[in-house]
Formats: sequence, C-alpha cells, structure tokens
Amino acid sequence: MTRENTRRIMVGSVPVGGGARVSVQSMCNTKTWDVEATVAQILALEAAGCEIVRLAVPDLRAAHAIGAIRERVHIPLVADIHFDYRLALEAAERDVDAIRINPGNIGAEENVRAVAEACRRRGIPIRIGVNAGSLEKRLLEKYGHPCPEALVESAQGHIALLNKYDFDEICLSLKSSSVPLTIASYRAAAEVFPYPLHLGVTETGTLFNGTVQSAVGIGTMLSEGIGDTIRVSLTADPVEEVKVGLAILKAAGLRTGGVKFVSCPTCGRTEIDLISLAQRVERAVGGIERDITVAVMGCVVNGPGEAREADYGIAGGRDKGILFKKGEVVGSYAYDELFGALLRLIEEDGGI
Repeated sequence: MTRENTRRIMVGSVPVGGGARVSVQSMCNTKTWDVEATVAQILALEAAGCEIVRLAVPDLRAAHAIGAIRERVHIPLVADIHFDYRLALEAAERDVDAIRINPGNIGAEENVRAVAEACRRRGIPIRIGVNAGSLEKRLLEKYGHPCPEALVESAQGHIALLNKYDFDEICLSLKSSSVPLTIASYRAAAEVFPYPLHLGVTETGTLFNGTVQSAVGIGTMLSEGIGDTIRVSLTADPVEEVKVGLAILKAAGLRTGGVKFVSCPTCGRTEIDLISLAQRVERAVGGIERDITVAVMGCVVNGPGEAREADYGIAGGRDKGILFKKGEVVGSYAYDELFGALLRLIEEDGGI
C-alpha cells in the first residue's frame, strides 16, 4: 500500500490516509491534568504547525481534563492509553478525537470489546501502536528478538481483536529505536495492511541525534510512498518535533510554503564570513509563510547560479557580494551591508 490507496480515517477534522496530505503530530510533555500548562503547550505547537497532538492519559485525573483542554485548542487530541481500558472509555466519553492503544495490554477481551464499542459509537479511530521495546513475550520467544516479522505479527493480533468486535477505523505504527528495523517493519506492514500508517522512529535521543535519525528513517519511508502521518520523537521541546517534521516533509517534496533556505558549505574560496551571515539570514526569514527561496552563497563557482535561481540571493565575493532578486542583479554591496540589503528587498515584497 502507498499513501494514495490506504484507507482514510478522520482524526477530528484532519484526514489521515487515502492520499490525504501527510500530517504532522507531536505529544505534550506536560501533565495532562494541568489544563493551563497543557493548553499553553498545545497553542505553541499549533503556532509551529502541528496538526494533531497526543496527550498521555495515565490516570482518571488526566482523562477528566480532556474536555476542558479540548474547548480551548484548535487541533485534534489523541488520548494515549496503556493498561487500563477504563481510561479509554473516559476519554471517549469526553469526545477525544482518537485513541492510541495496544489492545493486547488492556487485559481481557471484554475490555477490548468495551473500548471498540465506545469508539465505534462516537466515530473515534484507534491507533494501534506496536513498539519493538514492548513486544509480547510469546513473540520474543518465537523470533528471539524484535524483527519486522514480529512487529507485523503483533499488529495482526491487535487488529484481529478489534475486528472481532466490528471495529476497523484503525491506524498503525510499528516503531523501533533502530532506523533500519523501523524502515523494514513499515515496508513489511505496507505490503500486508490496508490501514494508514503513522510513521516515527522512537526514542531517537536529543535534538541533534534525533533529528538525524528521524530524517533518515521517516524521510526514507516517505520517499517510497509509505506513511500518512508522522511524529518526530525528540528529547526536546515538542515544538522542535514539529519544526523537524515539517522540514522533513519539505525535503521530501510533500509540503510547500514558507522559506526554502539554500546556503553553501563554504570552502577555501570563500572570502566573506558566510557562516555567520547565513545563520543571521536563516533566523530572520524563518517565520515567513510565503513560498520563497532564499540563497546565501559564498563564492563564484556555484554562488551566482544558485542565487540567480532563488527568489532572493546573495553571491559572495571578496569582502562583498552581489544581490539577486528573481534572477536579476540588484546591486553589489559591501559585506557589512549585505544582510540589511537582503532583508529590505524581501520586506518590499511582502514583509518578514
């Protein structure tokens, strides 16, 4: 299966699967029962471009807060449930937009049936989250260690439980902290299941390491047509997860809008302080929502060509640079004038 022919579910107002735009998710790290802190974080995530947000629901106090949170935010809420099926029922009562659950870890089949029926009545989809770190004991004994076959078999078992009780509004994830295992598992799932796939590499680490691993893992799968919604998992502010997720989608050609920033890696031919100039420009234009390309280049080899192809560009020379706008030379400026001149040019066309 690919994005175009997976089944479509609705997470609140956001379509997932069936060729819908790949959506970006994150998860709050606040205590869900702290309504003020959770709402503030969700609003920050919304401002960054998050489209679906997940909340940990470890107890009834957290479940009871969902309604109050929902009234004050604008993106769909997913309740993350483990072990206690009654928390899923409480979340459903408060019209949460989706539930993330492992049917195999909430006890007897009667519990699964109760959750499936509650979600079916309210039109609430369920994401089955399979993780290499929490595979069933029988599968570890069968396969010896987490592998794509084990993750797919785990998903099959969970799906069968929900299907048994006439529930099929399902999304799947098959995550691991290993990038190769994650990719192989999703590839296998895409061959077997018709359900939309939630992509992610789990427990990737801090901002730098997590960004690299997520870009390789999620980016590879997206480039193969696999995946309908993504969450970048980082040991960092959740807003950073959204920024990285959107950057991955743009790099994969699945999102437009906002600034595409181009700069060269520098070399011995560079005769301006390109690194600091590029950093200043990137920070200054980062909030622009217009679909534009800005290039900051350092020398005469590729600089003029890249700057000419951008909407706005700098091609560096010796202690100075040439400024381009939409392929035309605007002028030559001393190094200390380049930053201001470029920003004025962008501001004239719609602001920063």
